[in-house]
Amino acid sequence: MDYGELSKLASHKVNTTLIAEHWDDLLRLAGSLILGTVQAPDILLSLTRGKTPTGLGRAAAELGRIAKTLHLLEYIQDEDYRRRILIQLNRGELRNSLARVIHHGQRGEVRERYKEGQEDHLSALGLIVNAVVVWNSRYLQAVLDWLEVVDEPANPEDIARLSPLRFEHINMLGRYHFDLHDEAKYGGMRPLRDPDSLETFEEFWRAA
Repeated sequence: MDYGELSKLASHKVNTTLIAEHWDDLLRLAGSLILGTVQAPDILLSLTRGKTPTGLGRAAAELGRIAKTLHLLEYIQDEDYRRRILIQLNRGELRNSLARVIHHGQRGEVRERYKEGQEDHLSALGLIVNAVVVWNSRYLQAVLDWLEVVDEPANPEDIARLSPLRFEHINMLGRYHFDLHDEAKYGGMRPLRDPDSLETFEEFWRAA
């Protein structure tokens, strides 16, 4: 069969016979995963014997090829679908970039040799990343609210591109002091900076 430009990629066929032979077992496997009644090691044992996949493992791989093929076809055909995937990838990379900047002292490496130390290390890193996201989110919303008050609402397309994972405005080095502004002492927010001298909304967001 001719698939045009995709013919070179469409060189294999899904073994539907193998899927049919193990269909009941595949349903039980899916149910166990959804309900959490079987531990991961037990599932792996049912799919492989050493380095060789079992019949069920080969059937699961064939079934996975169907989902993968549908995904690739939709990715090729649907521009909006590709854009949504790219947005998610960019968000993931932004989060990783923020974590690397926070974690600069060890260059992003977890060097503890024991499990508890690694877990504590990653938990502390996650806590700081979340704190940055919360801080950015509060002030981003404050900026947007202020723009509404002064009757200069931001463009929805610009709002869609905002991210609470930006960190250019955060000092990761040097000395820190914790003298809180009067409003912040009682649970409020520090005043936003005067935007009169700022030329763009992006600069205003970075300053705030």
